[in-house]
Amino acid sequence: MESFIEFFENLPTVFRAGILIGGIFLFWVIEGVFPLFEFGYKKARHAALNLVLNGFFVVIGLGFAGILIWSSNYVTTNEFGVLQWIEMPVWVQAIVGVMLLDFFGAYLIHWIEHKVKWMWKFHLVHHSDTTVDVTTGLRHHPGEAVFRMVFTIIGVILVGVPIWIIFLYQSISALFAHLSHANINMPKKIDRALSWVLITPLMHKVHHHYTQPYTDTNYGNIFAIWDRMFGTFAEVNDVSELKYGIDTHMDPKENDNLGNLLKIPFQPYRPPTSSKFGEEGKLEKPGN
Repeated sequence: MESFIEFFENLPTVFRAGILIGGIFLFWVIEGVFPLFEFGYKKARHAALNLVLNGFFVVIGLGFAGILIWSSNYVTTNEFGVLQWIEMPVWVQAIVGVMLLDFFGAYLIHWIEHKVKWMWKFHLVHHSDTTVDVTTGLRHHPGEAVFRMVFTIIGVILVGVPIWIIFLYQSISALFAHLSHANINMPKKIDRALSWVLITPLMHKVHHHYTQPYTDTNYGNIFAIWDRMFGTFAEVNDVSELKYGIDTHMDPKENDNLGNLLKIPFQPYRPPTSSKFGEEGKLEKPGN
């Protein structure tokens, strides 16, 4: 276990790059062989747009890296936070640490972004993608990086997370962002069984349906238990009836244009135009 901790304390840049690039390549291939939907789109152009957005997002995130590391060093040095107050085996500490970082840095801030109008305008750039595939997990407005990093830092402080658990969490989080957005046709029984604990591709695709109430469900990134615990879990009867995007921004001239995507948070707020569940028998009302 010591070697495991040491590895993540000094996580090689090559390993991080491998998770990001290798994960995209792996699921890119899988979704090409076992696609959930046949989009008929310019996949390379779609990927390029999302990668450029991710580049901006990463630059903003790196600006907070020093604060994140300082916060971790502070809580471990001063023995502050849940993991510092409660004695537990290292492997349990790793699981609890990753789970709680997933709650603060992913589930909670994601839920808030859907409830606060001015924050939603940043986050809807992610939802504006009408052809959800593995690169959609990279599609975020750079301003959203601020929200995500602030809540991750809050989680680090309250949980008392050592740096090796932060790097472990970030690695797992990146992998699940690729998996959950990938356009792969996972057998429904397997997907549903896994979704009792983990975020799965079909579970997250419900979140990307273009209208409420589905847009406001399945907020998790790694663990599905938060959605089930707080009543935000939803599933559908017929996955083929899902439609991606967001009902307020369905014009390709808006959601496929980099300049417009960057300006969306500063444009007038557009309320949802529909809150229908869809045709009866096709889309199931959200619920456990």
